[in-house]
Amino acid sequence: QVQLVESGGGLVQAGGSLRLSCAASGSTTSINIMGWYRQAPGKQRELVAIISSDGTTNYAESVKGRCTISRDSAKNTVRLQMNSLKPEDTAVYYCNYISVDTAAARTYWGQGTQVTVSS
Repeated sequence: QVQLVESGGGLVQAGGSLRLSCAASGSTTSINIMGWYRQAPGKQRELVAIISSDGTTNYAESVKGRCTISRDSAKNTVRLQMNSLKPEDTAVYYCNYISVDTAAARTYWGQGTQVTVSS
């Protein structure tokens, strides 16, 4: 099992910035993908940004140019720097960890952290 602990959510005005952090512990693997998804009320959970253990990143079109994902593989942490926040960024943000080993890929989720952007 992999445990994920998130931090950094909160309330911010439109145009402001927030940084989310997530730390993974437990049965982590050297090959993995860490990232962030979000779910707004009444909507499906959607990808925000992910970063693999080799540093490859992928962003949702809606956050490109405003968000930066980074990781510290030695510490099994991932961060999401969000700038120029918009009210439509309001959602619960979930940290995601996909472990990859020879047997299988397993997906783990954090408990979620609320991000609220006021207009």
